[in-house]
Amino acid sequence: MKISDYSFDLPKEQIAQYPPEERGTANLMVLNRTNQTIEHKNMQDLPDFIDENTVVVFNNSRVRKARLFGTTMDSGGRVEFFMLEKKAPGLWEVMVSKAKRQILGRNYMFEGGASGRIVEVVSTNHRLIEFDRDIDDDYLDVNAHIPLPPYIKRDDDNADSERYQTVFSKEIGSCAAPTASLHFTNDLLDRIREKGAEIAFVTLHVGLGTFAPVRAEYLDDHEMHFEDFYISNETADIIENAKKNGKKILAVGTTSVRTLESSWSDGALKRGTQRTNLFIKPGYEFKVVDKMFTNFHTPESTLLVLVSTFATKNLIDKAYTEAINRGYMFFSYGDAMLIE
Repeated sequence: MKISDYSFDLPKEQIAQYPPEERGTANLMVLNRTNQTIEHKNMQDLPDFIDENTVVVFNNSRVRKARLFGTTMDSGGRVEFFMLEKKAPGLWEVMVSKAKRQILGRNYMFEGGASGRIVEVVSTNHRLIEFDRDIDDDYLDVNAHIPLPPYIKRDDDNADSERYQTVFSKEIGSCAAPTASLHFTNDLLDRIREKGAEIAFVTLHVGLGTFAPVRAEYLDDHEMHFEDFYISNETADIIENAKKNGKKILAVGTTSVRTLESSWSDGALKRGTQRTNLFIKPGYEFKVVDKMFTNFHTPESTLLVLVSTFATKNLIDKAYTEAINRGYMFFSYGDAMLIE
């Protein structure tokens, strides 16, 4: 299949620029794969679709404040650095703006009094920069900014520091939020537990490649970026016991889906730290996930391909058309979908 088969037209006013005024109040579309039906609900209705035979799996990765602005020492120009990977204390691989001007040896000043210089040109817009001090998450939390997705056409504000994190975020390392989980409040989690369902957590650090466009014409020619993930012994035990006892696995977000599907082998989950570049596309057979909770995704994206593979393309096409006609909000801060 071609990636162009996963295109759709979306009015720009339906691209959510801000989260709902109150967390946990978004619209919820419910798709039933067996009956090919669509229902329109609210996030507060979600616990009604969960019972004691369900395990709900969340990604507890926390978004790093990864956008750091620097000033060139020679010209005073402002440059944006996206902190990708810490290589050593004070040494980071970064993605830079105005890339052609960011040459080897160029020096910068940063918020908080830090300075740094480019010590290697890694690729077209990636650089290795050496700072005069250890740039850790404590420094970034004070001096850097939340990395909102490119389709949110505004600067981040103080509210984003909370609303672009899940209420259970724990392990710092993501370049973007596992956005399906942004809908959940502590009250909703309590109500899910009251239904008798178990809750488990995995950790997948969302990479910058989540926003990378699919440049190949055909799906089979697209190569996914690698992302790191971790599965604890506790979570693996919960999932394995659930599968043995016929319980349903509800994965919250495509990151949870890819984590579980990537590590399942011979009836068990591999424990510990792992990497995945799994591209779930037509023909893939799901081994772990029985239900999925997700957001509405961008056109021609690997995420849209994933949910279309899970729910069937016809049902997702129908659902997206209905969502647009009903004024649903799309993407990171938009509305939600439960696929049963």
